[in-house]
Amino acid sequence: MCGIWALFGSYEVIQKQISNVLKIAHRGPDAFRVETNMHFFPHCCLAFHRLSVVDDLYGMQPMRVNILPFLWLIYNGEIYNHKALGKEHGFNYQTQCDGEVILHLYARYGAEGAAAHLDGVFAFCVIDTEKGQVHLGRDTYGVRPAFKLLSDDGVLAICSEAKGLVTLPESMNNGHLSLLVPFPPGHIESYQMPDKAEGKVNLYLQKQFHQIGDMPKYRALGSELLTKDVLHNIRVTLTAAVKKRMMSDRRIGCLLSGGLDSSLVAALAVKCAREDFLQYPVQTFSIGMEGSPDVAAAKLVAKHIGSEHHEVIFTPQEGIAVLEEVIYMLETYDITTIRASVGMYLVSKYISQQTDTIVVFSGEGADEVAQGYIYFHKAPSAKEADEESRRLLRDLYMFDNLRADRTTAAWGLEVRVPFLDHNFTANYLSIPPEDRQPKNASEKYLIRSAFAGSGLIPEEILWRPKEAFSDGVSSQKESWFQTLQTYIESKVSDDQLKNAATTYPFNTPPTKEAYFYREIFEKNYPERSDLIRYLWMPKWIGATDPSARTLNHYRP
Repeated sequence: MCGIWALFGSYEVIQKQISNVLKIAHRGPDAFRVETNMHFFPHCCLAFHRLSVVDDLYGMQPMRVNILPFLWLIYNGEIYNHKALGKEHGFNYQTQCDGEVILHLYARYGAEGAAAHLDGVFAFCVIDTEKGQVHLGRDTYGVRPAFKLLSDDGVLAICSEAKGLVTLPESMNNGHLSLLVPFPPGHIESYQMPDKAEGKVNLYLQKQFHQIGDMPKYRALGSELLTKDVLHNIRVTLTAAVKKRMMSDRRIGCLLSGGLDSSLVAALAVKCAREDFLQYPVQTFSIGMEGSPDVAAAKLVAKHIGSEHHEVIFTPQEGIAVLEEVIYMLETYDITTIRASVGMYLVSKYISQQTDTIVVFSGEGADEVAQGYIYFHKAPSAKEADEESRRLLRDLYMFDNLRADRTTAAWGLEVRVPFLDHNFTANYLSIPPEDRQPKNASEKYLIRSAFAGSGLIPEEILWRPKEAFSDGVSSQKESWFQTLQTYIESKVSDDQLKNAATTYPFNTPPTKEAYFYREIFEKNYPERSDLIRYLWMPKWIGATDPSARTLNHYRP
């Protein structure tokens, strides 16, 4: 997890805006560097905040290698197949850093070819000073964040988080329009500088390099073990997804809610750690209010898998107290994202301040890939369920991936999400749609069945019903959902909610809770409500609230 920031085309804006680089300092607490005047590019600037996870000695950015001196690279991500690519293509690496492969791939195959070869998560910016070009790319599911701002006169800026760019238009003062948007996942963009000395750019290529569900174009770990046995393939591809993500020079831990997804990931991580003779025990972390079902379930799993387990208990008051800073870090006003982020933000704070774990595994992505949300029980058909699953995956970068990234990066941690592995998702989505639907009243039936009887996790956890993260952390006496409703009731008047459509015509808040979050968001990011396209809500059931506790199928 790192932070990248770049600006092309205006030295004046650079001078005024360079301090905004510090707004993403939390993403890389280990080192910081700014580069300007790269190879006679006087109106360009690159900045980088580093979280050192692989190759502490030579992995600093902006990265250059002496055999490709005309290329500069800044990126945030992890490339799990960099060693395999080096052997396959005969690359002469000069560092041990996984990201160096991006430079070599670009030099041989261009930006699109480079992105398509990468097994990992990434947001990169390659500057080709020889050709006067800038190339951007982002992983398929948007696990790593990226935002861009492009003015109509060719000033281009990029940043890992929107907060590093939101005030940039104020420095232009030239009447030119600019647009700040999330960089689209699964795409590359290429820009040409007509005049290198000026540094302004023209977009000449935008292309999607990988479609959700398509098999990887690279040789994926474990592919040679696949058979016609669906359950076997699920075990093989998920295990491989965890194993490749054990790549780290820093301590590895796991977020453990005690639900199916995080429990499988944690169990596989502990198993891989033992097989790799890791020199320390894998730590697991759970969080909840007093009496939380998640905390109880996580304790059972941790004992079963033999992890070094940590429990974090928070009070309703502690959760309420961090709402504003959570919304600032998230850069969203989505209801369910904020609810679920409070617990993840607090447990990340604990990990950062009380342990030496830096890399944390998490279970995001399983519900989207495997139709794990409770409302999938109400899908009208297998075809519509499949379409909804793919839609959720396309939009993950605005919701669960955003939550996982921002809450961990806020405290200098790096999150890894094996369920969003390309090979795992492609193989799972190749299973006939009717077989991927909930079965026998169980969501994610195939994943549960694949590990049934394996002893990897307790059977009662393997078949534990789905709970939303923000519900699972709740006390049995009073849910986190109800705590929020009680607190916010007096913060937003009936008249404010009645006039919400006038105040906020786009994504109008439907409830007082939503209105409260929107006010905080607008205070930090005025007129940036288009950073998310819609508010997340269950489908097919006429839901008015995203909490699983409000659904008929909910089983406490």
